[in-house]
Amino acid sequence: MRTIEQLEAKLAEPSEAIINDMKALKGDILLLGVGGKMGPSLARLLMNAIKAAGLNKKVIGVSRFSEAGLQAQLEAEGIETIACDLFDDEKLQALPDVENVIYMAGNKFGTTGNESFTWAMNAYLPGRVAVKYRSSRIVVFSSGNIYPFTPVGYGGASETVAPSPIGEYGQSCLGRERIFEHFSKKYEIPMVVYRLNYAIDMRYGVLLEIAKSVKNGIPINLTMGHANVIWQGDANEIAIRSLLACETPVNFLNVTGPETMSIRWAAEEFGKRFNAAPIFEGMEADQALLNNASKSHQRFGYPRVSLLQMIDWTAEWVEAGGATHNKPTHFQERKGKF
Repeated sequence: MRTIEQLEAKLAEPSEAIINDMKALKGDILLLGVGGKMGPSLARLLMNAIKAAGLNKKVIGVSRFSEAGLQAQLEAEGIETIACDLFDDEKLQALPDVENVIYMAGNKFGTTGNESFTWAMNAYLPGRVAVKYRSSRIVVFSSGNIYPFTPVGYGGASETVAPSPIGEYGQSCLGRERIFEHFSKKYEIPMVVYRLNYAIDMRYGVLLEIAKSVKNGIPINLTMGHANVIWQGDANEIAIRSLLACETPVNFLNVTGPETMSIRWAAEEFGKRFNAAPIFEGMEADQALLNNASKSHQRFGYPRVSLLQMIDWTAEWVEAGGATHNKPTHFQERKGKF
């Protein structure tokens, strides 16, 4: 895994399970917020699964498309696109009605100092979208940040753990969930709330940040000593397949890998690959932000890409000087400030 072309091809590789699910899913699919980190690769995976299933479903991607060239690129790959600021209610209402919606719009980084925009994006806009698409099934992207920290030995917060987010970003994510949940109840909208942390792409993510620190001799703070990770291709597939898991009342679904990953262990694994000793500071806290995804594993199976495979790919990427998004995850943040 050394080039963007290899990475994009791997992210867009459909499994037999998603191909079969596309055959069972009725209607076209609308992706709101397709221009974000996960949106383009999710759209390509969806398009490839539809083609492999021999179907003619439309995939429609909606975004402001602030990244130059992305809209044309998606169009060239068979994905219909609509440039739209979802806050423009006239344009929102003019979007096509479809049977399936995956909602990825949201704001995280830059919340501190601009809290009002984050709340508008994460908790006001969902109500407008839910009313517009009250006749559709909706998969709503959320975050594991809605959970409290849990003891490391507990195995992570399951969907039965009451939300208790730390900081305004996590609180606004819970607001998004509650607004969608309200309208799901009011209009009987089949829905999945998809609580994700942390997706791994060679260009960003927890493993990239650890690998770069080890490679460059930068101390790694161990206070947030454990995390969950999942290959972005697997996370994308679960999001798409969740369209068939939409229910009323809302089906809440944690999405991540099966391991409670030790940051110290991961750093030492990169140390072996780089022939460099990691530098640590601090000690692991007894609690961390952890997510138990057993329910999604029961429904969709374990992720196809293992943790060690992600570590190998990330090490190769860093060694090759692969491109990065320069968007830190801030996974070590313990006060909820993003």
